[in-house]
Amino acid sequence: MDYLGFPLHTIAVFTIFVIIALCIDFLGHKDKTTNLKSASIWSIFWVFISILFGLFVYYEHGKEMASLFFAGYILEKSLSVDNLFVIMAIFSWFKIPQEYRHRVLYFGIIGAITFRLIFVAIGSSLFLLASWVQLVFGAIILWTAFAMLGKSNNNEEIEDYSNHLAYKLVYKYFSVFPKIVGHHFFISRKTLALKLQENPNIKFSDKGSIIATPLLLCLCVIEVSDIMFAFDSVPAVIAISQEPLIIYSAMIFAILGLRALYFVLEALKQYLIYLEKAVIVLLFFIAIKILCNALYHMFGVGFEIPPLVSLYVIAFILSAGITLSILFSKTRE
Repeated sequence: MDYLGFPLHTIAVFTIFVIIALCIDFLGHKDKTTNLKSASIWSIFWVFISILFGLFVYYEHGKEMASLFFAGYILEKSLSVDNLFVIMAIFSWFKIPQEYRHRVLYFGIIGAITFRLIFVAIGSSLFLLASWVQLVFGAIILWTAFAMLGKSNNNEEIEDYSNHLAYKLVYKYFSVFPKIVGHHFFISRKTLALKLQENPNIKFSDKGSIIATPLLLCLCVIEVSDIMFAFDSVPAVIAISQEPLIIYSAMIFAILGLRALYFVLEALKQYLIYLEKAVIVLLFFIAIKILCNALYHMFGVGFEIPPLVSLYVIAFILSAGITLSILFSKTRE
């Protein structure tokens, strides 16, 4: 009997692949800063896992299905690069300590797996909403780029989130403790009492039994950004193949490797002084690309920037940031 167009054992193998890989990833990372060597090894690991599953598809279902999987994987990977830089902007906005970022991204990927499944089930209906969502999201990214431009040299961690915009938007509706408490997304009443004793002047609005921390706010914003980008990537992958399992597996394996690639760039920022500025330039480009594509599809105004052109621009800007960093570091020496 077939499920989603494939035998049950194929779905089982895909599920096992993902679960084992996620378990290895979770156990392999604790609350610590990921260095360049480790991040690079993990990036290679995720590519290897993706190729391994693609070879399984080739062995079980033939060359055509394997080709569709790899085509979907490469396309999703290409489209997800934009999300990578938005995630960097979100972490910069929240000033999340480096040692907690993997935990936030790990649970972010769990959410992405869930939402991608829902989006694949919705299918081509996403085309009806994609342009409107992209228009709003492009404007938000543009605002974020301007905000980062004004604070590009401010890397101090936030001690109290009471004045943070994300906190102000939600604290009236549910309980959020305005300080990071280790790697926890939620804290207990007992922990809250201790923290309030340590910080008697802190502002705290008690709205219920569940008490969140700024890490949860950051996670929610990352999830929202992933959902916004899904409006762009899911219809594009669906255009390649209408096989639900091929679409879903290609997207999931691409997303799994995105997190490791984030830490490669994050580690490089320690050595390349102009890489962060290049990321800000990329955010401006991503915002303009999303807005142009949305306006073109909605009103036929302007032009559409294809994914391949976008990749070339991203590669050029990153290369420029790396080259300038190397040249200026040599000059300083």
